[in-house]
Amino acid sequence: MIPNTIDVALVDDHRLCQSGLAELLEHSGGFRVVGKAGTPAQARVIIQDANPALVIMDLRMPQMDGVSLLRELRMEGIDVPTVILTMSDSKDDLANALSAGARGYLLKDMEPTDIVESVRRAARGELVVAPAMASKLAHLLQTGTAGQRTEKAVKLTEREREILNHVAAGKSNKAIAKALNISHDTVKLHVRHILAKLKLTSRVEAAVFAVEHRHSGSSHSVL
Repeated sequence: MIPNTIDVALVDDHRLCQSGLAELLEHSGGFRVVGKAGTPAQARVIIQDANPALVIMDLRMPQMDGVSLLRELRMEGIDVPTVILTMSDSKDDLANALSAGARGYLLKDMEPTDIVESVRRAARGELVVAPAMASKLAHLLQTGTAGQRTEKAVKLTEREREILNHVAAGKSNKAIAKALNISHDTVKLHVRHILAKLKLTSRVEAAVFAVEHRHSGSSHSVL
């Protein structure tokens, strides 16, 4: 890998989309496309062999949709950061993608420069969502049962609640470590403990949980 270059794998069954996105990223500078896949089987091979820093995956594909593939990879312990890039502006698709552990949800009709910048941010560990999906994300963030949220919240330590607050703000582990003056490995350990205690599977779900607490009105609110 070239220093300061982000290795990216593209998963999309439309070759024109693959080629166009690859050209966009590589001409923008700072990216190297290490593989292109049009099927789930091809995606697995590329992800395991090329070890990309980030995967950009379409939602609708033959044989298996992107969310189902992402869920299977997560269950198998393959935790490569993944951004969904799709034409679907469905709130349900957004919810399913984020709950499966996607780091972002972008739309193919976004401005090319916005797609590139969002991908850069995702590679830095931030959660990225297309501006057109912002209101739908806000609605998802405010759903849930207050009683269940409170029961979970009391299990967190003060330090874990503090770190969860930063996760909800979309900060990477590196940024959290710097803000709290602790090591990167310590942050990673705390995040793992937070996910385990709350029975969540991704940072995105943790962020949703944190924002729900902000609106729950509970005396045990995390934020």
